[in-house]
Amino acid sequence: MKRIEPARRLQAAVVVPGSKSYTQRALIMAALAGGRSVLRNALDAEDSVRLVQALRSLGAGIRWEGEDLVVTGTGGTITPPGSALFLGNNGTAMRLLTSVVALGNGTFTLTGDRRLRERPVGPLREALVALGVDIATEGDRGCPPVTVRGRGLPGGQVVLKDLDSSQYVSSLLISAPYASADVTVVLEGHVPSLPYVDVTVETMQQFGVEVRRENARTFVVPHGQRYVGGTYRVEGDVSSASYFFLAAAVTGGTVRVERINPRTRQGDIGILDILEELGCTVRRGEGEVEVTGGALANGDRVFDLGNMPDMVPTLAVLAALRPGRTAITGVAHLRVKESDRLAALAAELRKTGISAEERPDGLVIEGGRPRGAEIETYDDHRIAMSFAVLGLAVPGIAIRNGRCVAKSFPRFWELLEGLST
Repeated sequence: MKRIEPARRLQAAVVVPGSKSYTQRALIMAALAGGRSVLRNALDAEDSVRLVQALRSLGAGIRWEGEDLVVTGTGGTITPPGSALFLGNNGTAMRLLTSVVALGNGTFTLTGDRRLRERPVGPLREALVALGVDIATEGDRGCPPVTVRGRGLPGGQVVLKDLDSSQYVSSLLISAPYASADVTVVLEGHVPSLPYVDVTVETMQQFGVEVRRENARTFVVPHGQRYVGGTYRVEGDVSSASYFFLAAAVTGGTVRVERINPRTRQGDIGILDILEELGCTVRRGEGEVEVTGGALANGDRVFDLGNMPDMVPTLAVLAALRPGRTAITGVAHLRVKESDRLAALAAELRKTGISAEERPDGLVIEGGRPRGAEIETYDDHRIAMSFAVLGLAVPGIAIRNGRCVAKSFPRFWELLEGLST
């Protein structure tokens, strides 16, 4: 049990780890590349460990040198590991690797822990079938384990419509250079977290692969390309940074977060605009962002977080302290994350005395004066970290199973405690 000590107005600076989104994408591209790559400032966390283990099983050489990951690529030759790839609860790795293993020759099975086996991948399965891949999932919902009988990726065009994750798009794009024909991906309807497709495209280009945008929702990857190994610097993780932005907001203090690119393609950077709207002052520097808390704006607000769903726990905690009603919309897909985040957030906010109502695609929160409570994390790192920050402003907050932050941010507790020293 982690008991959080309230803090006065903070004056602090922190350095956050490398981006989980960029690290996982760059790792896979480096593993598919020819030659040697060095990933600087890569994220060393549970999700990274699971992905590294899987890529080693597929033939890549990977080792840590300090904060850097050194990768010897496969040149696109994926070898069957002989046993199932166990990915824990790393949903990103599950989705991205499902297309990667289709490039190999042989049978590949991808699985994970109980929660991962409840997280659907049906739309990706259907897309790969349309591209000529032999793939099967467990049960009617299209959940892992996933079995792919690889014989290469034929290529072609696929239409993805009304998705619950943009990672399906990234999965297809990352593997597309090694297909035997051009791959065209067309998006229709609702696609959450769309900025993270831009993260994928940007990373592909840095590893030497061209992605053509015929329009905002049509991507073409010409076949015959190959990723090229090299040195790649992973920028800081905005999702991790958001908890320290929040710390400034809830204490009325100032926190400077280093290694953050204010012009990043990470969609979560949009939380800064919301913080400004709600009364904070934001300074965007070169490789850093500083947030100073102020009097929180009152009145009703509606925020569509479809492009930054990981910011829902962060905003929900701030909404609990803000005088007025906050409606969060566009995030129905949070029910299939590490936990059902909408249900989890509503339940834990209510424990603190705050009115929180689930909606089909979000939450409605009536701000007020939260009280102390023991917070259940549901083994979800983002629930743990967001409510821990609430404890800086509300006495008596305790976090159960605080170890779950290791999924993305192993040093979180150390850095959080360091804010007050």
